[in-house]
Amino acid sequence: MVLSGCAIIVRGQPRGGPPPERQINLSNIRTGALARRAPQSQPDQKDTPDEPYAFQAREFLRKMLIGKEVCFTVEVKTALGREYGMVYLGRDTTGENIAESLVNEGLATVRREGIRGNNPDQARLCDLEDQAKASKKGMWTEGGGTNTIRDLKYIIENPRNFVDSMHQKPVNAVIEHVRDGSVVRALLLPDYYLVTVMLSGVKCPTFKREADGTESPEPFAAEAKFFTESRLLQRDVQIILESCPNQVILGTVLHPNGNITELLLKEGFARCVDWSMAVYTQGAEKLRAGEKSAKERKVRIWKDYVAPTANMDQKDRQFVAKVMQVVNADAVVVKLNSGEYKTIHLSSIRPPRIEGEKNKDKDKRFRPIYDIPYMFEAREFMRKKIIGKKVNVTVDYIRAATSSSETSTIPAFAERTCATVTIGGINIAEALVSKGFATVIRYRQDDDQRSSHYDELLAAEARAIKNGKGLHSKKEVPIHRVADISGETQKAKQFLPFLQRAGRSEAVVEYVFSGSRLKLYMPKETCLITFLLAGIECPRGSRNMPGGMQVAEPFSDEAMAFTKELVLQREVEVEVESMDKAGNFIGWLHIEGVNLSVALVENALSKVHFTAERSSYYKTLVSGEEASRLRKDKIWANYEEKKVEEVVHVMEEKERTANYRAVYVTEITDTMHFYTQDVETGTQLENLMETMRAEIAAQPPVEGSYAARRGDYCIANFSADGEWYARYQLSKIQSLLKPVSLSTSLPPQREIVPSTRLAVIPPAFSTRTLAAQATEYTFAYIQVPQDEDARADVVDSLVRDIQNTQCLLNVEHSGVTCPHVTLQFADSKDDVGLSLVKEGMVMVDVRKEKHLQKMVTEYLNGQESAKTARLNIWRYGDFRDDDADEFGYKLKK
Repeated sequence: MVLSGCAIIVRGQPRGGPPPERQINLSNIRTGALARRAPQSQPDQKDTPDEPYAFQAREFLRKMLIGKEVCFTVEVKTALGREYGMVYLGRDTTGENIAESLVNEGLATVRREGIRGNNPDQARLCDLEDQAKASKKGMWTEGGGTNTIRDLKYIIENPRNFVDSMHQKPVNAVIEHVRDGSVVRALLLPDYYLVTVMLSGVKCPTFKREADGTESPEPFAAEAKFFTESRLLQRDVQIILESCPNQVILGTVLHPNGNITELLLKEGFARCVDWSMAVYTQGAEKLRAGEKSAKERKVRIWKDYVAPTANMDQKDRQFVAKVMQVVNADAVVVKLNSGEYKTIHLSSIRPPRIEGEKNKDKDKRFRPIYDIPYMFEAREFMRKKIIGKKVNVTVDYIRAATSSSETSTIPAFAERTCATVTIGGINIAEALVSKGFATVIRYRQDDDQRSSHYDELLAAEARAIKNGKGLHSKKEVPIHRVADISGETQKAKQFLPFLQRAGRSEAVVEYVFSGSRLKLYMPKETCLITFLLAGIECPRGSRNMPGGMQVAEPFSDEAMAFTKELVLQREVEVEVESMDKAGNFIGWLHIEGVNLSVALVENALSKVHFTAERSSYYKTLVSGEEASRLRKDKIWANYEEKKVEEVVHVMEEKERTANYRAVYVTEITDTMHFYTQDVETGTQLENLMETMRAEIAAQPPVEGSYAARRGDYCIANFSADGEWYARYQLSKIQSLLKPVSLSTSLPPQREIVPSTRLAVIPPAFSTRTLAAQATEYTFAYIQVPQDEDARADVVDSLVRDIQNTQCLLNVEHSGVTCPHVTLQFADSKDDVGLSLVKEGMVMVDVRKEKHLQKMVTEYLNGQESAKTARLNIWRYGDFRDDDADEFGYKLKK
């Protein structure tokens, strides 16, 4: 360094670290003093300006000596340790004498006091000074050199405007001081601004000032400072002023030999800084590449560095997988080539979230995917982009499991595999952030567990903020009002006719409960429904039952995995045919021309159910099942085919069985199902009720102690006779009144009662201990009217004719929810269902089983007589059977 025109600092050759420094003052000459800033602790003092030609003398030496080898001799050493001598350019004293050169250029004066006549060096200086005077060089020119005094500016009033005015163009400068490896003091030319510049995008180890005023260097701080000093101190450079956050000027220093910022990173003297990398104009990827190189070589500050994926095999760090499910806006489930499923979290991004409990609607069940703003849009973006497709996965880090507290052993977050997921060269995380559907996580500077494309994520977020997209938009957030009618029987009933008439409807599979049970989102109707696949009988999985855990049937897990892989979160088409008593819709599901029911049967993961006989898919189902049986695959592995002779014999012998028994009809539902009790067990049931009432009388329920909840079974005290009846199921809660629906079958069957007249069932009579005393049935050979008014007329007729009366019952065939039966009046032996057909109140349900054809024919004859007489539903015209499926609807029209 050149301190002034007559003082320099030299260093020896570095060996194992920064070498010692030594200040040499030139003997026998004097140059002007450079400007000095007044101490900030003494505001009454003023800044000292340059003396004439002081800066020119300094510049003369700087350009001549900086970075060059010199030879020096020490002539005098003062008591304070200051050394005076002669300096020569080069390795020995034969080189150019620096003092003589200064004097010759008129930039220094000779100290003539105490001249010794026998000192040739000092005599030569005097001769050179006389020659300079004669030639009027330097300070000996006329005018005194006032024009050589700099207008040095120590303070910039508005640094931000000053930086913006530079338009990020290179500015000529001289580095005057190096504070540490990444902070320098620069003199900007030609206007002589003295500014402190922090290198954009990096940070070197620093010198910490202790309380006693001493400085303690961080590891490699001195080495980093020497690295920058030895290359930049008092060198001519160009500086790109890039930003000015919080009065700190950020910039990039460019030397003809290279960019010091990138060199510091490559040599392990600096680390990348996220907050300032965004303004680095030379390309942030170059900085990351330099840092990565230093980490891989484990040099300097990275000597103990261990990569987040260092312990992983290459095949585990980078692989191709198929996306099976989008868990939420930052995680996916993928299927590896080995068949294993793995959850992958997108590195360094955070999905939309709701701040605090105050924004949650406590009156309804909180559903994150629909209730958190932009969560649905984020999930849909990912679903449409990557579901069912192969993606490239590069694991960035493994986030260890964390506990909810220091004393808790329960993890708040399980271990997470965080990776960059790309498809077709597109980074999914970056695409999410750029659309405003996710934000970028900010890390501590020493946290290396982050995305390998972290800077691109930050840039994408900056663009989203600038353009006001998604989470950064100032518009009102989108609201998704999605009705969940799963298990809502009444809502499902209202929705059923619409879906039946719609034919094929678009849907998205939200969840797969089992191989044949799914939850669907209907976009046009904005509702969620539970959907059961028609025509098949799929193995059941394990589930909790009143009597304990039900064991899973063989291949139930395989069936569910098959369905998940084929349709989960895919766009499908559904045909709704009917619904069960729990409000679940039953029908056919198609995806890209594949019928899921058929696919399950063909893959030996399901059997054909007899209800498929009336379907147009029946032949395909049977054909697929036959092929699976022949392969003896999966559920057919232990199947033994009967001989043809035995099958023919059984078919010939099978006939309709007429085994009527006496029953008591206790209730008829709105869907034309009815409940009965066997007349033979009537006495036993009365005794059972008496026993229960006696136990209740001995230990009467405490009024108001029972908390009514919908779906619970309880006992109820009815106003008609003041007696306790069991068991009842709560069907609706209306403020303080609780309508209940009878589960067992002693009248009265239904009544609205106050909650104070409900109580817990005694343990001996609970649903787990005692089976239901009433059985549910529905009519065989007749169709339930779809129109509510037509169906209500039929129900009213049945209530009038058979409720609370004794009838004769015969089971004709099994059904999806309950057996299908025929009823006869006890006195006349007339068929109740056939009577409804003959009166024109219902249509015939044509069964195809051979042993039932006699009954079907009798019912069809009754229907023809009703048509001829134009009774009830047939009174408005000639209907063909295939036109009259929705006769209730046609009647209304």
